[in-house]
Amino acid sequence: MKTDIMNTNSNSYIIIYVAVMVVTVAFVLAFTAGALKERQERNIELDKKKQILASLNVDATAGDVEALYSQYVKQIIVVDYYGKPVDGIDGFTIDLERENKKPENERNLPVYICKKDGRTYYILALHGSGLWGPIWGYISLKEDKNTVLGVHFSHKGETPGLGDEIGHKTFHVLFQGKEIFKKGELKSIAIVKPGKSVDGMDFVDGISGGTITCQGVDAMLLNGLEAYKGFLRIKN
Repeated sequence: MKTDIMNTNSNSYIIIYVAVMVVTVAFVLAFTAGALKERQERNIELDKKKQILASLNVDATAGDVEALYSQYVKQIIVVDYYGKPVDGIDGFTIDLERENKKPENERNLPVYICKKDGRTYYILALHGSGLWGPIWGYISLKEDKNTVLGVHFSHKGETPGLGDEIGHKTFHVLFQGKEIFKKGELKSIAIVKPGKSVDGMDFVDGISGGTITCQGVDAMLLNGLEAYKGFLRIKN
C-alpha cells in the first residue's frame, strides 16, 4: 500500500509549518508571561515599598522590606486637592502619572502616615518628567508638614553618570532638614547650579551635567507639593 508523504518543499508545507510554529511560540510566551506575572507584580510592590522606606532614611533589602514597611508605615490615606480624605480608594495602587493628567480638583493623592522613633512623619508621592522619560519619588515630612526628613527619587532612563544621579543617596541627603514653607507660603525646594543661590526659599546644589534632569526634579517637587497644599495646610 502506498503512503502519501507531504512534499517538504511545497508552499503548503511551509505555510502549515510556519503557522504551527507561530501558534506554539505564542502559546509558550503567553504561558511564561502568565506564570511570571504574579512574581513580577510582587517585585514591583517590594521595590515601591523600599523606595518609600528610603525616603524615611530606612534602608531595606528584599529579605526585610515587608517587616520594615509594616513597622514604619502605619496608615495610607487618600486626600483630594483640598486635603479632605477620600474613601474607597487603595492609596498604594494609585497611578500618580494618571492622576496628574486630571484637573487639580479631581485628583486623588496618597499620603503615607509613618511612625519612627516615636514621631509621626508624612510621606507624599511625586511624579514628573526628566530628560529621557518619567521620574518619580517620595518626600517625607516631619509632623510640622514643613521640615524634610528625607527624599527618594528614581527614574526610568536618565543618562548614566549624569542625570541618573538623582537616584543616588549622595543627592538625596542634600534635602534633609530643608523647609518647604517660608513665612507661611509654600515655596518648595529649589535645585540650583552648584555655587548659585536663590532668595526666599531653601535650595540644594544640582548635579553637574544633569541640568535638564534636575530641572525636572525641581518642577516635580513644586508641582507635587502644590497638589498636596490643601493637606499640608491642615493643622494636626
